Amino acid sequence: MMQVCLNGARGAGDGTAVPLSPAALAESAAAAVAAGAAEVHVHPKTPCGGDSLSPRVVGPAVEAIRAAVDVPVGVTTGAWAEPDPIRRVERVRSWTLLPDHASVNWHEDGADEVAAALLERGVGIEAGIRSGTDAARRFLGSPYASRVLRILAEVADPTPGEAEPTARALLAELGTAHGRPVLLHGQDAGAWPVLCLARSLGLDTRIGLEDVLVLPDGERAASNAELVRAALACA
Repeated sequence: MMQVCLNGARGAGDGTAVPLSPAALAESAAAAVAAGAAEVHVHPKTPCGGDSLSPRVVGPAVEAIRAAVDVPVGVTTGAWAEPDPIRRVERVRSWTLLPDHASVNWHEDGADEVAAALLERGVGIEAGIRSGTDAARRFLGSPYASRVLRILAEVADPTPGEAEPTARALLAELGTAHGRPVLLHGQDAGAWPVLCLARSLGLDTRIGLEDVLVLPDGERAASNAELVRAALACA
């Protein structure tokens, strides 16, 4: 499965290709799905461009994307969007239009509580397990580990030469991880090496302007759709 991650925490300063408004997210999602993406992951933005978990921000973004594509749509619950774990749970419980799934970063305080709130609402969980953190240990000890939709194994900030060994070490740390599916991906310089490793291992993966702004040859990507086409061509 190839997921497209439309924007992440990036903003206007990262280029006009990064979609921010609900309309731009919908247009970008439609093109990426037409290019072969099977799911969408998005960071809903305020008018000022900041990530938000507010129902007034999450709802319009999810609604616009769903009107454009007929695939699962997921959102972030990252602490940068709402630093207070208690408030983060309150935000999830206040959503009026629910995504299909949401990512929960297990290295962040309050991960179990956010996971519980999502499950109460019937929202699937992508368990974000970031390399270089204690997320794997915390996740494997969580009462919700066996109930997540999938594991989002994130290889964070390696140099290209370190990306594959870091990815393999992270997968080994996770082990069988309660039998949950794994989506393996990298960021920036590690994005393409990790994506190609995931493809070779038969794992789900993702690509998009959240993870990388350039194509495998180093040229600036014009769109999420262009990244998806390049990712599907990776042997």
